Amino acid sequence: MMMNYLKKLSRLILGLFLFAFGSYLSIQANVGLAPWDAFSMGFSMISGISFGNIVVLAGFVILGFDLLLKEKVGIGTLINIILIGKFVDMLQWIDVFPMITNFGVGIVMLILGQFSIAFGSYLYIGAALGCGPRDALMVALGKRLDTLPIGLIRGIIEGSALLIGWVLGAKVGIGTVIAMFGISIIIQFVFKILKFDVKSVKHEDVAQTTKEFLTILNKH
Repeated sequence: MMMNYLKKLSRLILGLFLFAFGSYLSIQANVGLAPWDAFSMGFSMISGISFGNIVVLAGFVILGFDLLLKEKVGIGTLINIILIGKFVDMLQWIDVFPMITNFGVGIVMLILGQFSIAFGSYLYIGAALGCGPRDALMVALGKRLDTLPIGLIRGIIEGSALLIGWVLGAKVGIGTVIAMFGISIIIQFVFKILKFDVKSVKHEDVAQTTKEFLTILNKH
């Protein structure tokens, strides 16, 4: 059982790193930010707080709404909030790739970033320790607005994040369009190749994981 949880945590953390790496590539591509990246970058620009710390702060605010809407929150949700933003900050500090100035190269980098996000999503969702706060918000609103397609609800959430980011000065361009519409296609493609059914994943909430962990400790 302990090894099982170590494998889950390893999968979760690797998935979150790949997700963050994809976001970092999207930023460095310099052809327009994805909605939530634009949201975080906009607040970072006006506040002077690092991009990663804005991601963390926004994650906790969204988590508050998830809890108010009584959506399941797992250990993975909390780790998701903290690590994705900090991983992006780390990559920017290391300065892995320069900001791209060639449009064609930027598009290629953006698409590679989307594939990294898709594979990262496969890993961290498959760990079954709780989905991200933004995904939880989408699910919670979907349950309460059940007459609306879930795609429309996601579109409204991401469109709102993009609008706020754009108003605050974040870069919006052709890459934004690719990120908004391409990510769904790329995720579907990656999940199909990996034969991963996201609907079959049964996430543990914090209470379940804590109970299981205490049981494991008592056995040792």
